[in-house]
Amino acid sequence: MPVTLDNLEQVLPLIADYQRFYKVEPSDERNRIHFGRLATAPSQGAQWLALDEDSAAVGFVTAYRVLSSTLAVERCLLNDLYVVPTVRGRGVGRQLIMHCAEWAVAEGYNGVYWRTADDNHTAQRLYDSLPTTRRTWIDYTLDRKALESLRDA
Repeated sequence: MPVTLDNLEQVLPLIADYQRFYKVEPSDERNRIHFGRLATAPSQGAQWLALDEDSAAVGFVTAYRVLSSTLAVERCLLNDLYVVPTVRGRGVGRQLIMHCAEWAVAEGYNGVYWRTADDNHTAQRLYDSLPTTRRTWIDYTLDRKALESLRDA
């Protein structure tokens, strides 16, 4: 189901768990603002929530609309996929990916793309079970603290 302002509070704990997995300390206020934007500004992207048979939140996926300089097109970035550990292996992640990809194609994209951490082997097993293409890229980040140290040097 699409994440809206009406069910945003239901997905926020899952987003916080996802952030903790990636060693980021969540901020409820920052998350409420950021992900609330997706619920109100479809030009930025979309988010979907998976519920179990008792209507409990068990997963989510987020898609962002991003510009690609190399392709000179807008692309669909599947930036977040999270399924609570107790239901992993039951097809929820696959369903969320497929829903996101179907949405992307309906929106006129050629499909979706995403990245994961090198050591996220659980997710890679799922991704490798799909007809995906694995690419090798090296990510670099120049954060504010590093930039300040360069200025001071």
